Amino acid sequence: MKWGFFSVTHIASLIVAALIIVGLYFALRKLSAKWQTIILGILSFSGIAAIIFNLVAWNSPWEYLPLHLCSINALILPYVVFSKNKLIGNLLIFWSLGALLALLFNTPMKDVEIFSWTFAFYYFPHVLEFGIPWLLFALKLVKKNAQYFVSTMAITVEIFAIVHFVNVVLNKYFIANNIVDYAGNIIQVNYMFTLAPNNPALDLLYSILPYQFWYLMLALPIVAIYLAIVYLPQIISYFKARKAA
Repeated sequence: MKWGFFSVTHIASLIVAALIIVGLYFALRKLSAKWQTIILGILSFSGIAAIIFNLVAWNSPWEYLPLHLCSINALILPYVVFSKNKLIGNLLIFWSLGALLALLFNTPMKDVEIFSWTFAFYYFPHVLEFGIPWLLFALKLVKKNAQYFVSTMAITVEIFAIVHFVNVVLNKYFIANNIVDYAGNIIQVNYMFTLAPNNPALDLLYSILPYQFWYLMLALPIVAIYLAIVYLPQIISYFKARKAA
């Protein structure tokens, strides 16, 4: 049975993802902070397991370096769970959306069999990479703080710029040195999709601004609105306090 793209199977998998996250919340909410941290910490390594799987399974590690947003999320998630770092924890409020979009716009994986290792190492890590940051806040292990609004935006742009530079340098290197994949094709990477979009949402942005890297900047106002909604209670409280002072 193939996963499909907004097929019955795909939609059912999204419902299951929501049930997993909600189920984890209710299973953990009455446990001590220590056990909440231990359980979420263990689950947070699923993304690193997926990175290792992709590096080994496809005989083309250059194409599976952990440079996509979800992969970077996976690398830092265990640190956030165990350290309770507020800056990075608040950063993942936005970055976790990358995992959600990977589940929603799954076109590169739509023909994958759902009872396969490929599906398992894609689906479950993305579910947890989206869910765990929100569980940290829901369980009050990390506190949402609007003061990290600007840092989230700035760090995200910096990471995209660095990865875009890596894409350009690697692709020039592969062409110059005739580095090929298992099928004999010259490798060309597109980490974080800075060179070209890969789903309908990014296609729309690229149609408006058809320039590598820069088309992603059109998402920043959307990100700002999203973060403003997330932090709305804190923002309202801040202005109420200033008015009362």
